[in-house]
Amino acid sequence: MKIAVLGTGLMGAPIAANLAAAGHDVRVWNRTRAKAEPLADQGATVAGTPAEAVEGVEIVLTMLNDGATVTSVMQDAAPSLPHDAVWIQASTVGVSATEDLIALARSLGLEFVDAPVLGSTKPAAEGKLVVLASGAPELRDRVQPVFDVIGARTMWVGEAGASSKLKLVANSWVLALTAAVGEAVSLAEASGLDPKLFLEAVSGGPVDCAYLQMKGNAIIERSFSPAFTVQNALKDAQLVNEAALRANVQLDVAQASSARLNRAVTKGHGDEDMAASYYASF
Repeated sequence: MKIAVLGTGLMGAPIAANLAAAGHDVRVWNRTRAKAEPLADQGATVAGTPAEAVEGVEIVLTMLNDGATVTSVMQDAAPSLPHDAVWIQASTVGVSATEDLIALARSLGLEFVDAPVLGSTKPAAEGKLVVLASGAPELRDRVQPVFDVIGARTMWVGEAGASSKLKLVANSWVLALTAAVGEAVSLAEASGLDPKLFLEAVSGGPVDCAYLQMKGNAIIERSFSPAFTVQNALKDAQLVNEAALRANVQLDVAQASSARLNRAVTKGHGDEDMAASYYASF
């Protein structure tokens, strides 16, 4: 298929590379062109503008930072958008922004599939993301070849917008785990303990998990190469809290996670992996 990938950051770049490797005709665009250029060596065509990228394509996939950016880019692409194209919106933008983007798709004459993903850079590179998809049932066969390349599995969860809600539920859990790992390691260190003793103590038990071991060791080793940055985690934490407000539920842990991430950003760790929110403890 002819596919445009708009946004080639930590997630968009490996997604585009995998689609090109699978034999699709992939055009890529990124606001900072230098981030898209390496994809030319992997079989993709680098476009100078969003409109150039989407001309004549069957699928437009957006993987951008927030709802305002997605809106701006798709409006820039509008003059060249084929009216029979399907727009796969994979960015994590929250509930309200997704509703706005559904309306934008309608105004542009595009079919819309809401498809945020679970996973970070490593599963993205390996084509092992979990795709949370929602949209009209008749669109499934058209977009499934894309999802089969970028993901290990696809979950269809209802009408467009439902999967963005589910993504925030999952993110609330990941953010809570990240905060808890950072606090446990910081408490161990501040108490004069080797924090690896904590990881060993819970290893294999009912409260152990792979994420705890992975992020705990990353903190202990001060290894913060970003799979997902503190700044992006803060953005998602704010979206979780906005969703909670809309749903009229009180999420104390989500609010605390947001505060920790914000402190880590103010301490200069915004571009590091979200595990660096550990620094908010000091």
